[in-house]
Amino acid sequence: MTTPHHEDGDGAEPRATAPKRIIGLLSSGLVQAFLVCVALFWLMPTLGLFITSLRSPQDNAASGWWAVLQEPAQLSLENYASLLDNASFAASFFNTILITVPATVIIVVVASLAAYAFAWLEFPGRDWLFLLVVGLLVVPLQVALIPIAQIYGGLGIYGSILGVVLFHVGFGLPFAIFLLRNFFAAIPRDLLEAARMDGGREFTIFRRVILPLGGPAIASLTIFQFLWVWNDLLVALVFADAQSAPMTVALQSEMRQFGANLDVISAGAFLSMVVPLLVFFAFQRYFVQGVMAGAVK
Repeated sequence: MTTPHHEDGDGAEPRATAPKRIIGLLSSGLVQAFLVCVALFWLMPTLGLFITSLRSPQDNAASGWWAVLQEPAQLSLENYASLLDNASFAASFFNTILITVPATVIIVVVASLAAYAFAWLEFPGRDWLFLLVVGLLVVPLQVALIPIAQIYGGLGIYGSILGVVLFHVGFGLPFAIFLLRNFFAAIPRDLLEAARMDGGREFTIFRRVILPLGGPAIASLTIFQFLWVWNDLLVALVFADAQSAPMTVALQSEMRQFGANLDVISAGAFLSMVVPLLVFFAFQRYFVQGVMAGAVK
């Protein structure tokens, strides 16, 4: 009498999980060739924008950007040189940095501290306060534009960079706290208890245990927040005046005469896209770690 054979018994090869099967499928040459074609098709608008920014207004008006394949001599850096010589656009570029960097840094720092408190500190009303933070996620920023504008007018900061930064911080903190709190709560409690038994205070535990382990989540939040603020147009249109307007507002003003300002728009748009790409690639390793950490939990 033969005994039934169990595939998952001792000595049997482990079953291939769904991620392993997907990875095995994607490793085939045909699929990789297809993905390369999809990537090239996806990058086509970016390539067209870049080539357009390197052509003169006359060449752009006469033919499409693909004409450069036959006449490579059309490419030049004159558009970028004239763009950087433009005082208003240069000021808008620095305004974008002055808005994006503080808004990102403040949100990451405050959200990290608040998330640690919600995850591992005991204080009265902690759960109710966290529910309030979660409830703020569903509040659209459009409903606060007029009330905040009235408050800014009373405080004398309407139209300033400070007002734009504070608005981004106020509406970016709920999601940031929610994201980091869930990640910090998944850290093993034994690590924190061991640090407390060694005499570590809460800030020391936060700095030496939470921050290193929460690096992927913090990097992901940094990327998201930087991109949201850098590419923002609505808040800047409402709360920034002509002296504090970022690049998105400057490019939007150039769109009023699209045909005549195509060289300025294309060069400015590509320049505004380069900085977020550099930030993404700088934190890419941590971003991937954060995504994979959430996938294997």
